Amino acid sequence: MSIFICIFAAENNKPIYTDMRRILFFVCAALALNMCDNTQEQLKQRAAELCQYIPDHELKKCSRYYMTEDFYNVLDTMFNLPAHEAMDHEWLYYFVTGNGGTVPEYEVIGVELTDENHAVATIRVRQTWEDGYQSEDNGEDRYEEHSLYMERVNEEWLISDFDGHKADCINYIANNKKEQAVRAAIFDYLVSEIGPKYEQGDLCFPTLMIVAEEEVDSIQTMTVWGDFWVEWYNRGEEESLQFVSGGNHAGRLTLIKDGNQYAVKSFEQTVDGAKNEASAKRIFGKHYEVYQGMHSNQDVRDAVRQEQMDEYFSK
Repeated sequence: MSIFICIFAAENNKPIYTDMRRILFFVCAALALNMCDNTQEQLKQRAAELCQYIPDHELKKCSRYYMTEDFYNVLDTMFNLPAHEAMDHEWLYYFVTGNGGTVPEYEVIGVELTDENHAVATIRVRQTWEDGYQSEDNGEDRYEEHSLYMERVNEEWLISDFDGHKADCINYIANNKKEQAVRAAIFDYLVSEIGPKYEQGDLCFPTLMIVAEEEVDSIQTMTVWGDFWVEWYNRGEEESLQFVSGGNHAGRLTLIKDGNQYAVKSFEQTVDGAKNEASAKRIFGKHYEVYQGMHSNQDVRDAVRQEQMDEYFSK
């Protein structure tokens, strides 16, 4: 039912009826604008709080309470990578400051509410050296802008992403799982098929030096070129290993995907003796120079072996 106000005009003594709905509309509009301003301010304040939990060189354990569960989980997986893998992804550790020994100072300069449960905050990060000196570039304060993604979960705003790193992490984890499956298949094949050809000890340990990989047949088949060393060891005192026997087995492997796992279908090896170089050039083809660089470098081989052993015994 419409509500009317009766106002009497002075000049003709006639009532003028004004629809109260028009007045209510302007009142509601003003309230909505005020609520919007309040929401924006609250989101900015919350974004400023969340900035303190942006991963930078470390993922704080308490961050799980300020992040969505899926974002924290992918970051936790990445931050617990073996050291040699982590160093291939330095972006993960230097979200905002880089590897320069600076401390970030955050400023939220705006928040866009994309829907009732999602928002994107634009934050400005200024780098300050640990001694308090502020970086400058051409006489101007040096800062960068980043995007902090927020999601409302159980009425609380949490970090759901930062500069798209979530997708980077998910892609890496998927690729890493595939890489580990490929390496596990090669490792098991070398132990079971090549290992018995040598004098055996307590432990057969292959060293995998991957030269190149290629996927074919809609990723159901994979070709892997590598320089592989299969060696047997006896366990000595104080967890030391004593070499028993072993040798080099370089060549091209063909692997078949079976579910989430891989199995070695065939292995074409380089031959020993005078025909070794010719067979290596034929088998490795365009990858020959990379193979030769690995194969001829004892220091690289020792470093890779130690790295893979450390990872193997840490599991």
